Amino acid sequence: MATFGLIEYEDASPEVRAVYDDIMATRKTDWVNNFWKAVAHDPATLKRTWEDIKQIMAPGALDPLTKEMIYVAVSVSNQCDYCIASHTAAAQKKGMTDAMFKELMAVVGMANETNRLVAGYQVEIDKQFKSGRSPLSVGGRRTARQQAGTGVQRVEWPHED
Repeated sequence: MATFGLIEYEDASPEVRAVYDDIMATRKTDWVNNFWKAVAHDPATLKRTWEDIKQIMAPGALDPLTKEMIYVAVSVSNQCDYCIASHTAAAQKKGMTDAMFKELMAVVGMANETNRLVAGYQVEIDKQFKSGRSPLSVGGRRTARQQAGTGVQRVEWPHED
């Protein structure tokens, strides 16, 4: 149960209803999920969080499916059951297949494992990774797409785990 309960639409202040209306219009739905109903106890936080998520999750350099899959990965790492459920559903609506989910979980598991090994062993960062250059030019290597300046840039990271 939510700490302060949930604020349903019919019980919401006009300020909260305005955010709920925007959520439903933006998402093309007729309901507001529990996260927003719980956060609605602080209307300023509700509005700020909704405005931020709309901007951050909008199409940009990363497509909406990729953003949802990143959200799932972080939610798994943070062990947020609610976020895992809501963002997995959103990612599936945007085209995430079962195979993609399974591969994502493998990457999340491996990243968490190697991150903990690095932390435990207190591995010093290689000087090549500390050069201050953009991650797109780590090790001075550039992909053919980067050199040609066309399309999406693909990063070639050294695989020395």
